[in-house]
Amino acid sequence: MYRSWWKILAASLVIYATVAGFLMPVPRMAILNETIRNLYFHVPMWFAMIVLFSISVWYSVRFLASGKESDDLRAVESANTGIIFGLLGLVTGALWAGYTWGEFWSFDPKQNFAAIAVLLYFAYFVLRNAVDEEQKRGKISAIYNIFAFPMMVVLLFVLPRLQDSLHPGNGGNPGFNSYDLDSRMRLVFYPACLGWILVGYWVYSICFRLRSLENKDIH
Repeated sequence: MYRSWWKILAASLVIYATVAGFLMPVPRMAILNETIRNLYFHVPMWFAMIVLFSISVWYSVRFLASGKESDDLRAVESANTGIIFGLLGLVTGALWAGYTWGEFWSFDPKQNFAAIAVLLYFAYFVLRNAVDEEQKRGKISAIYNIFAFPMMVVLLFVLPRLQDSLHPGNGGNPGFNSYDLDSRMRLVFYPACLGWILVGYWVYSICFRLRSLENKDIH
């Protein structure tokens, strides 16, 4: 129980954010209306993805320094879990766009760049599968990961701001915190972000332990 406190916190925050996200009142904004509730689900997916990719690149750097198989496994499994959250971010974003912009994929700059950012990490796994020798595979994919992470940051946070976009906070369009993320929404939004980040870390830790056991059986 002592070591599992953060898992209990993660589950509690996600349950709270989900229930409150559907039931608590939200600001009545033109076009958005009730769809603004998706903020509690869509944005936390991206935050969780970024944290997991940060863990992945950290362990890629460690692997290059140490050559330890466990560091490579941690880099892989955190990237694996990050991809899942990235896909959830794309899906929840497409659903939101469908109800607010009139189409699920409008080729908005941020949609396009977000999709490219996720594809960068699919390429990471394609690269890993293309190399058979274990140490060589780990080193090549670690180097790729170190370059992919800043590219992902640029795609998500820099390039969309240079173009007009329907997304809040881009192209002169004010962000949520500027006009409608009021105190009621913050009570749900911040716990949702923390909860999903912790759940993402939880899933990654389980995947890492399973992969470690598989490798022990193989060796």
